[in-house]
Amino acid sequence: MIIELIKGDITEIQADAIVNAANSSLLGGGGVDGAIHRKGGNAILEACKEIRNRQGSCKIGEAVITTAGNLPAKFVIHTVGPRWYNNSMEKAPLLANCYLNTLKLAVENNIKIIAFPNISTGIYHFPKDEAADIAIEAVRNFGEIEKLDKIIFVCFDDENYNLYLQKIK
Repeated sequence: MIIELIKGDITEIQADAIVNAANSSLLGGGGVDGAIHRKGGNAILEACKEIRNRQGSCKIGEAVITTAGNLPAKFVIHTVGPRWYNNSMEKAPLLANCYLNTLKLAVENNIKIIAFPNISTGIYHFPKDEAADIAIEAVRNFGEIEKLDKIIFVCFDDENYNLYLQKIK
């Protein structure tokens, strides 16, 4: 299994699946979530509505899968990261669950190449350094990692890219 690091826009990544740092409503929002919904088109929103009708909202740390609509990926796996409040390291296991539950869904759907954004580091204010540690550790410790060919960390900004570059070595 290969771990790759890219600085760029996750909506332009060609992979079996890209990961959406979604909100619990699954109906789009700002940042990565908004970009994926805008570029992916109505098919993603309709699939998310079907999921909501079936199960309700998506809980923090959980993940669901939909079509990728107009995106170059085949699927979008939506996961809801935790919000950071006043040094709340108890949120770390929830962030790790975002990665682990996403990877479980990937394996269940025979996804071989998956691209992750920097979950919870935008408007949810999770410290970027801690979030990078959690993401990399969760991926490396995933029990079925051999079933994946490539995991791509897609960093939108220089700060995240440089943090991951130091840690992935």
